[in-house]
Amino acid sequence: MISKASCAMATLPCSRVRSGLCILPGMRQLSLSKGLVYGFTRLLSMPFKTLRGASRTLKVAQFCSVSNMSSSLQIELVPCLKDNYAYILHDEDTGTVGVVDPSEATPVIDALRRKNWNLTYILNTHHHHDHTGGNQELKARYGAKVIGSGVDRDRIPGIDIALNDGDKWMFAAHEVQVMDTPGHTRGHISFHFPSSGAIFTGDTLFSLSCGKLFEGTPVQMHSSLKKIMSLPDDTNIYCGHEYTLSNSKFALSIEPNNEALQSYAAHIAHLHSKSLPTVSRPNPMPLVQYQENIATECAAGVSYFLSLYRHQIQLQVKHLLTRDVCATIPTKLKVEKACNPFLRTSSIEIRQTLNIPATANDSEALGFIRQAKDNF
Repeated sequence: MISKASCAMATLPCSRVRSGLCILPGMRQLSLSKGLVYGFTRLLSMPFKTLRGASRTLKVAQFCSVSNMSSSLQIELVPCLKDNYAYILHDEDTGTVGVVDPSEATPVIDALRRKNWNLTYILNTHHHHDHTGGNQELKARYGAKVIGSGVDRDRIPGIDIALNDGDKWMFAAHEVQVMDTPGHTRGHISFHFPSSGAIFTGDTLFSLSCGKLFEGTPVQMHSSLKKIMSLPDDTNIYCGHEYTLSNSKFALSIEPNNEALQSYAAHIAHLHSKSLPTVSRPNPMPLVQYQENIATECAAGVSYFLSLYRHQIQLQVKHLLTRDVCATIPTKLKVEKACNPFLRTSSIEIRQTLNIPATANDSEALGFIRQAKDNF
């Protein structure tokens, strides 16, 4: 939900107007021509910057409800980059705040500012830049401690606390179980919050897929997925990317008669047909075009610009504020067991579709499935 206060930000933020010149808070004294350009540029860019995070507020799909979450632990989805997710964790009892896999700092800072939260911990599932890119800026800004795998101690920026398989760490009063889940990378770990029924799997397990095998083997990935499969069926899976729609198409191509998969894929397609892409950002081109027009109008030095563009700006900002974007994450482990081909390596239909040898074990079958997915 967007608060009334956030909606109020959509109004043009003039503190006072003199002869058609918009004087903005913090605006420096400049020459008239430069001041007009600066002022009008700020006029348009401020709402977009302020609303960048708000425009990407997510509505979690009912199919993947989080009704079993601990009442004292909040989990906020923060879209980053093109299709990444970071997750902000907030313990309501102590105010402790963490973020999982911040690929960039700005969306996380925006989300924390809206909540008036101060970051305590940064949790990284693996070393890839699209999961650690925001570490240093967030650490410098908030003094947060960076937590990651001991195997990746030399590859995770700013790491303070190195954890290994089987370690138990406390996030406020919440026990966090560290699971070694290599395959995508050799030092990949997952963070399991058993009391909250949640696990953060990074790029090991996605909804309807698994991560590419950049540094690991099919045997390692299969072992990692088996660990996750041993958790309770109602466990909520929080993965690192929004790939579910494309993953569903591949899954259906190799197991088309799976009725559970058919239903879930139809649900995912319906979500995407009713909303914009899950992690979309406002298109930057309109803003560039507006700024070019601003410069032209400012050269004329008239307030005509306001009457010409005010309505268009307000309509665009209203669109950013009111659009609903549906995330397919979290997903339930029981859904993945029924639909995810990488958790269904013994499926006769999958093996027949991909011509997997009858003598292939489950790890080898996963290798065949991964190769098919890479080429899909």
